[in-house]
Amino acid sequence: MEKKNIAVGLDIGTTKIVAMIGCYNEYGKMEVLGIGKAKSLGVHRGVVNNITQTIQSIQQAVEAAEISADMKITEVVVGIAGQHIRSLHHSDYITRKDGEEVIKEQDIETLCNQVHKLVMLPGEEIIHVLPQDFKVDGQPEIKEPIGMYGARLEANFHVVVGQVSSIRNIGRCVKSAGLELAGITLEPLASANAVLSQEEKEAGVALIDIGGGTTDLAIFKDGIIRHTAVIPFGGNVITEDIKEGCSIIEKQAEMLKIRFGSAWPGENKDNEIVSIPGLRGREPKEITLKNLSKIIHARVVEIIEQVYAEIKAYGHEDQKKKLIAGIVITGGGAQLNHLKQLVEYTTGMDTRIGYPNEHLAGNSDAETTSPMYATAVGLVLNSLEKVNKNQFKEELVAETSKNNVIEKENTMEDKGKELPRARKSFIDKWAEKFKDFLDNAE
Repeated sequence: MEKKNIAVGLDIGTTKIVAMIGCYNEYGKMEVLGIGKAKSLGVHRGVVNNITQTIQSIQQAVEAAEISADMKITEVVVGIAGQHIRSLHHSDYITRKDGEEVIKEQDIETLCNQVHKLVMLPGEEIIHVLPQDFKVDGQPEIKEPIGMYGARLEANFHVVVGQVSSIRNIGRCVKSAGLELAGITLEPLASANAVLSQEEKEAGVALIDIGGGTTDLAIFKDGIIRHTAVIPFGGNVITEDIKEGCSIIEKQAEMLKIRFGSAWPGENKDNEIVSIPGLRGREPKEITLKNLSKIIHARVVEIIEQVYAEIKAYGHEDQKKKLIAGIVITGGGAQLNHLKQLVEYTTGMDTRIGYPNEHLAGNSDAETTSPMYATAVGLVLNSLEKVNKNQFKEELVAETSKNNVIEKENTMEDKGKELPRARKSFIDKWAEKFKDFLDNAE
């Protein structure tokens, strides 16, 4: 298998770090070649706070993935989240030199690059510039302006911003682990790619990714991303509450949450009790499952209410912005019993659990399709799309160049020699731009 058709996603989470290797099969579905997982020690609420420990965890996850896929990993696409992420809306326009020519992809690229030059607050950097809709010569609500005539091209953008230091720290960890950074993607965008169908994105949907340290939100409507947010709470605060409320150690609290936890207190009877072994010969502790779910319920409601406040801030109650497909919950936290019912009860919106099997090959094992791996699957998918797009562009440019050369040679031999040089410089320019983008992302 050719190296360029393989992509590696690295999900640096608060509780675990996942390295996933994938490629497209002959049916255009993603096949997982290898997966590696390590406990994340140096990350708190999606932000690196211990470089050395994070590097070690990355190396462990990557080694495990290399062994399971029997291949060497050189470059990875990394997911970024954390409480420093914020998003804003911005409108911008360009005036084209020649209104007689149709709008090309290059014009959209120029417009996006212009937005990248926006002045941010000190210490902040733009991660993503996502066009929402376009206006051509004042005509609004155009989704795809390529191929249209027009002198003035205008667009509304969803701009995702993060802290430079946090992005650099992640870049440094990846480099120090002996890997190349092929790109950075916002984690909620990656998860959305893995678990949402195109119909849901069109109808309007809110994706809630409940991780260990953060809960990520991505809202889609008419097939376009409309709102993103990162809430600095996740599954770990639930574990912390159980630990404090039941006076037990963290390991036991985590096990209780996974095995007996429920987001709905009414489900447990008063006489259901679980016994926890005491530390160093102390008496065992008896905990009622009703109390356990009360503790979990209180914290989960708090997380859901914060997410719902973001959904309201987007304008969900407005008829035009209504999210018909409701809510999709994914991430490790989505595995909590009765969470779906609680979300439906709190928000009044249709809810389902999101499994990352939307674009996966049919023979994928049950572990890969767990909501825990939604972000990793999404990162690999994003990277594969990018690789294919770049390959297609290069082939297109090469093909055009070849055809033009043959045409010119047939008519005017002298001028035919100049063309390949002009075409080549375009490829060079494009490759340099892409490399600059990656350098800046670090």
